[in-house]
Parts: sequence; C-alpha cells; structure tokens
Amino acid sequence: MFFLLSKLLDFLLSPALWIVGLLLIGLLWRRRRLLWAAAGLLLLFTNPFLANEALLAWERPPVTLRQLGTGYDAGILLTGITDVHKSPHDRVYLGAGADRLLHTLWLYRAGRIHRILISGGSGAAFDSVARSEAADLRTLLRLAGVPRQHILLETRSRNTHENAVFTKELLALHPEIGRMVLITSAFHMRRAAGCFAKVGLQPATFPAAYYSVDRRYTPAALLLPSEEPLRLWGVLLHEMAGYVVYKVLGYL
Repeated sequence: MFFLLSKLLDFLLSPALWIVGLLLIGLLWRRRRLLWAAAGLLLLFTNPFLANEALLAWERPPVTLRQLGTGYDAGILLTGITDVHKSPHDRVYLGAGADRLLHTLWLYRAGRIHRILISGGSGAAFDSVARSEAADLRTLLRLAGVPRQHILLETRSRNTHENAVFTKELLALHPEIGRMVLITSAFHMRRAAGCFAKVGLQPATFPAAYYSVDRRYTPAALLLPSEEPLRLWGVLLHEMAGYVVYKVLGYL
C-alpha cells in the first residue's frame, strides 16, 4: 500500500498537473485570476535559474576522491536508474541517474572500494514480470569486468527505507565488510543517508547523478523559459515530500 501511495504522490506533485488544472478550471469557470495564477506558475516552473538554485540548495555537495579517501570494504549502490518498461527485454536500459552506476564502477576501478553491494528490487508498481534492478545492474558490472565474487545483491527492497533495512540484514552475513560508501543521486542522498543512519549504519557518502549544474548568470539561464525545469521541479518536489513523509513515519 505504501508503495502504491508513493506512486500516487508522484502524480499529484507534478507542477505540470497544477498548471493544466488551473487553466482548465479557469477556462471552464471563466475565472481570470486562475488563468493569471496558471501563467505565474508556468513562468516560475519553467525558469532554468530558479530550478537550478533550488536543486543546488537541496542536493548534497560533491565529494572529491581525495576527500573520500581509500580503504573501503564495499560501496553500497542504490538502484532506481533502470527502465523496465522498454522493449525488447534482452538488455538493460539506463535512465536518469546512470552516474550512480558509473561512479560506483569508477570507485571500484580506482581501488577506493573493494566490493559492490547493489540494493534494490523491482521499482514498478504494476509489473507482471518482477525484475530486480539489482540483478540488471550486476549484469552491467559483470560486462564491465567486475568479478562475480566482488558483487553482492539485495533484491527485496522497493523503497529507500527497505534499502537500509535489507542491506543491514545482508551485511550481517558478511562481517568482513566494515568501512562502506553509500552511492546514490545527490538529490536523494539526504533521505538515503538518514535511512541508513536510522538502522545503525554510518557509511561515508558519495553523491552522484547531479541534476544541478554550476551557477550561471547568462541571459538564457536567467530569463529564457524551458521545459526541462518543469521536470526538474517535479523530481525535487517529490523528493522533498518523500523526506517529510519518511520523517513522519520515523524512517529518518
């Protein structure tokens, strides 16, 4: 039930939905104020500079390799970056957030982490064929030359809270793993690190897959509307709402 409610929340927290809703109500009821409100929201949510500023404030700042250091027994890679709805199903499709996988592989190849623990089951609300995202990402790591014995899978979790709970259960079977690095998208790191801390795990953090870019003051960034900020606001609002819900539920 919680999983389905989170998917519904995704839909309701869409700025595009708010704008279209105000436009339709304003036109049907002939309410000029609602039309002006829709126009105002459209200007706000399509401004690249404002969207980037909001993301810069929310996302965890980057960690350099020097700051991270060396000698970690494992990197914990959280899933949520594959698309299970794309055919044909004879390959793995990566979406937004693919840097999670690439940066994990980078850390492994650089000798910063010695094993990779992938946490995540199926992320689909209605999927007739339950596919584990962790298994899909293992396939890509194996193709990249990572030995099977250096990859651990946790395939039951369907949200960030379960990532932490089930990862802790898996780690109990591997007492040799001590120092760890948590790797997830920068916008998601607040909630992820909080969930892991709640269950008693304190991994170092290595944010990846940034939606924000370095601050720019060009006319295009400041004034030119774009459709991309609308999508980014949806991502950010969903994550902020998720953080609040997790706080209320005691997951953080």
